[in-house]
Amino acid sequence: MTPIASIAVNTVLLTLIIAVRYVLIAWTTHALIWRKGRTASAGAQLNRDWPRAATIRHELKLSLLSSWIYALPAAVGYEAWKHGGTMVYLDPLQYGVPWLVLSGLIYLLVQDAYYYWLHRVMHHPALFRWTHAGHHRSRQPTAFASFSFDWSEAALNAWLLPALTFVLPIHPAVILLLLTLATIAAVLNHSGAEVLPPWIVRGPVGDWLITASHHSIHHNHYNKNFGLYFRFWDRLMRTDTL
Repeated sequence: MTPIASIAVNTVLLTLIIAVRYVLIAWTTHALIWRKGRTASAGAQLNRDWPRAATIRHELKLSLLSSWIYALPAAVGYEAWKHGGTMVYLDPLQYGVPWLVLSGLIYLLVQDAYYYWLHRVMHHPALFRWTHAGHHRSRQPTAFASFSFDWSEAALNAWLLPALTFVLPIHPAVILLLLTLATIAAVLNHSGAEVLPPWIVRGPVGDWLITASHHSIHHNHYNKNFGLYFRFWDRLMRTDTL
């Protein structure tokens, strides 16, 4: 099989994996939080209204369409790895155990910084309509909004992690952990309810961590709270509020 054919096949397979994972995690989270009555049954409700079917359909459509855009760079990276073109390594001791932790932290910090500034750029009036408006149609987002992006925003996000594997050594287990953390954070932060206890949200951890309470403000006040994982850049650039 030629590299192009291999990339095409793996893109299809990864698209299916990404889409199924997204639906299962988002649906499970949504069902647990909004399973009874007309208010959130788990956590502190952040959305004013019960999630609307039209909102969920919109979020599902954009998220599923974005799946292949995330799959393609990953398939390219995988093909490059097979031919020795990336710095992904299989022996967990090759760089030592401390590097497993440090590499994951570096990847998180790079992704967090990249997204903060990309997010602010996408909110520029000249670009918002073409890059970020689809996501913000969810004024009261649900768990299904976690990857509800226009194709342009998905493309601007999808390349970063695969590109980093070309310049920074990382183990597949760390990649899997990062993808899991990203998915959980995105789903919970868009769920419409705060599942973390107040002592975390309002305590020292919450002072530096993006939570659903923090991100829900962004969906109503577009010029605040641009962060992805951490509140560092928001605090530094005075765009932070809770």
